[in-house]
Amino acid sequence: MARHEDVLISLRQIIRATDLYSRKLSKVSGLTSPQLLIMQAVGAKGEITMGDLANEVSLSQATVTTILDRLEKRELIERKRGESDKRRVYAHLTPAGEAIIDQAPTPLQEEFISRFDRLEDWEQSLILSSLQRVAAMMNAEEIDASPMLDLGAIDRAQPAVDLTPRANGSNQ
Repeated sequence: MARHEDVLISLRQIIRATDLYSRKLSKVSGLTSPQLLIMQAVGAKGEITMGDLANEVSLSQATVTTILDRLEKRELIERKRGESDKRRVYAHLTPAGEAIIDQAPTPLQEEFISRFDRLEDWEQSLILSSLQRVAAMMNAEEIDASPMLDLGAIDRAQPAVDLTPRANGSNQ
C-alpha cells in the first residue's frame, strides 16, 4: 500500500472517531460539539461577553453569535445587557442549560489531551508540525476551528468534507 493511502486511512479514522463522538453527543444531549464547548465556557465563567467567549473558544464572533442564537432558541442560554454598561451583552446559562452540561458526555479531546501531554516534547512538536502541514496541504489553514474535536461545519449549514480518495484523484 502506498504511503499516501496510509495517511488517508489515518485521516479517515480520525474523522470517523469524531463522527461517532458527535453522534453520541447529539443522542445524549441534543448538542453539537461546538455548542457544548460554548455552553461549558459560559458555565465556567458564569457570564461572558460575546467577544470574550469567541476568544475563549477560538471561534469567530460571528460563529459564536450563530451558535448562541440556536442555544437561546432552545432556552439553554440567555443573553442580557450589562447593568453598568448597556452596550455590553453577556451570555448566561439557563437552568436547562446547566442540566444539559451535567449530563453531557466527556469531550473526545480530553482523552487525546491526556495522552498527548504524556508524550515527550519532541514528539508533541513533531505531531503538531505534521498536522499543520497536512492542514496546509488540504487548504484548511483559514478554516474557523475551535480546539473541540467535531465533524462538519460549525453551523451545520454545510456538509463535512469527504476525504475518501476518488479514482481521478479529486476529493470534490
